[in-house]
Amino acid sequence: MAETTKARPASSRTARTTSATGTKSTAKRAPRTSAAAKATTKAPAAAPAQPGADAETLVAYYRQMLLVRRFEERAGRAYTEAKIGGYCHLNLGEEATVVGLMAALRPSDYLFTNYREHGYALAKGIEAPRVMAELYGRSTGVSKGWGGSMHMFDAKARLLGGYGIVGGQLPLATGAALAVNYKGGDEVVMCHMGDGTTAIGAFHESLNMAALWDLPVVFVVVNNGLGMGTTIENSAAEPELWRRGAAYRMESARVDGTDVVAVQKAAKIAVDRARAESKPYLLETTSPRLKGHSVVDPARYRSKEEKDALKAADPLARFALELEETGILSHDDRDRIDAEITAEVEAAAAFADESPHPDVSTLFDYTYATPVATEQRRLPADAVFPQV
Repeated sequence: MAETTKARPASSRTARTTSATGTKSTAKRAPRTSAAAKATTKAPAAAPAQPGADAETLVAYYRQMLLVRRFEERAGRAYTEAKIGGYCHLNLGEEATVVGLMAALRPSDYLFTNYREHGYALAKGIEAPRVMAELYGRSTGVSKGWGGSMHMFDAKARLLGGYGIVGGQLPLATGAALAVNYKGGDEVVMCHMGDGTTAIGAFHESLNMAALWDLPVVFVVVNNGLGMGTTIENSAAEPELWRRGAAYRMESARVDGTDVVAVQKAAKIAVDRARAESKPYLLETTSPRLKGHSVVDPARYRSKEEKDALKAADPLARFALELEETGILSHDDRDRIDAEITAEVEAAAAFADESPHPDVSTLFDYTYATPVATEQRRLPADAVFPQV
């Protein structure tokens, strides 16, 4: 069940925190324990063959979640083989959140992400070979090999970046929402971030401006309970991050990020409100990552009990079991889909491996606009928000 905070009228002085049933919350803050442990050892059971979602949709969600899982596993292996350079952050364990969020968007909606973005690129509709080629730094990649794991950009798919700077995407997403309003469009901007991002100034500045100017942007905090190796309880006075929306009179909610249908429903509420009313929204999803912060992080800060609990709360395994128990997929169906997805990912890796590296002469392409002598007084054409 998602918890929500309703936006207040301008004359109201206190925020009302409610559950989905509308009752006031009087619960006291629990003792500070590991967020990762809370999110895994007490993870709610998956909802029974999801009401409001037909079998075809559920199978499509499962295929997408499995694609993200197998892709990220293959990327992790490629990194250890020195096929991928730089940093590499995986969406392992966050598949339900990734797929549920993207299912709530229209193809015309804009997405800004942080550096943990591979799964979002896939779920936004970018082909697996192009995503893998970008990780390999090849010219056939999404960003022609110059972006790598953390800086994917595809204007056609309206993925306007992964960002390596923590929180760097928030002011830009807010600006994109302002541009949508200025041009009278009906697109929505979704801005994804990790829980650690909520501690930086740009988070508060962006939420304040979005609320002040009524911008159609949905801020999504994917709370895995850890900022690298620091628990949320040791870094945030209020670890329930969705409550921060009340400071900006912003409607907000928290949802179980391991339940793909629950995420889709919560995100759809946020997106629909942003589109219909041009109002920002803060959505927190609780979704523990299964591995370390990055491929090279062994996650020694986790106890054996926490690691065992993570396996038990694996959203993909739970969803697969649910689909099998309700007769939507048989065990043979699961094996067949897995084989198809694995073959697709292996083909993507082979494509990336065989693709050429970008020519060094293109290093500074797409970095600066090329001035035109006769048009110096005019603004350059906008590839992302073209004039109608």
